[in-house]
Amino acid sequence: MLELDWTLILTLALVALAAGFLDAIAGGGGLITLPVLFVAGIEPLAAIATNKFQAASATVSATAAFARKGMIDWRQGMPMAAMSFLGGAAGALSVSFVPRTVLQACIPILLILVALYFAFSPKLNEQVRKARVSLALFCMAVAPLIGFYDGIFGPGVGSFFMLALILLLGQHLMQAICSSKLLNASCNLGALSVFAYGGSIIWPLALAMAMCAIIGAQLGARSALFFGPRLVKPLLITVCCLMALRLLLDSSHPVGGWLRQL
Repeated sequence: MLELDWTLILTLALVALAAGFLDAIAGGGGLITLPVLFVAGIEPLAAIATNKFQAASATVSATAAFARKGMIDWRQGMPMAAMSFLGGAAGALSVSFVPRTVLQACIPILLILVALYFAFSPKLNEQVRKARVSLALFCMAVAPLIGFYDGIFGPGVGSFFMLALILLLGQHLMQAICSSKLLNASCNLGALSVFAYGGSIIWPLALAMAMCAIIGAQLGARSALFFGPRLVKPLLITVCCLMALRLLLDSSHPVGGWLRQL
């Protein structure tokens, strides 16, 4: 079993702080923290479970920051959050049954499409849109599906929630950012409940990372509220592209394996 020293814990906690800041604005924090946990020598299941604890702490913290500013519509958000929670739990229970190769092949393409949408949609700020689906349909189909994805894999889930809220429910950008944090927190907590029950979390490391992730999330949420779309939009595009590139360059991805042979 890996022995944790204070240097390692402090290093990973600082990584979690940076990831929490980024995740509160544009998502993608897990693609910073999870690889670092693997590099540190943490066993894969324990790394995933520990990462989910700090990620849940960050998203809950960011949600609280937005809620204090009155930016979350709880009446609309709670049904979506409940179904997202169930989706996250179901995904965590199914983590050993769903082939990761399928996800690794498809997700980078979806992330690039998300980046392209935000890059070429200049009027995202406060533009009023017509909802394309009912809230009930979003709750029953979209929220649990994205939550399920978060439970089994996770990269880009915040961006996927954000895009779905804009395209399907007609929310403007800042409203979608705040709502996506609530839904992201919910599916994180759903998946975390499964991992915690299985006893896979390394608690000293998880608590240290969570405390720093909360600080980072608070700073990120305040930056998003202060700077608004002029910060969020370019950062979201950048994060989506970097996440896609990170997944494509993974040695287990077909493209990554091909590139490494060149």
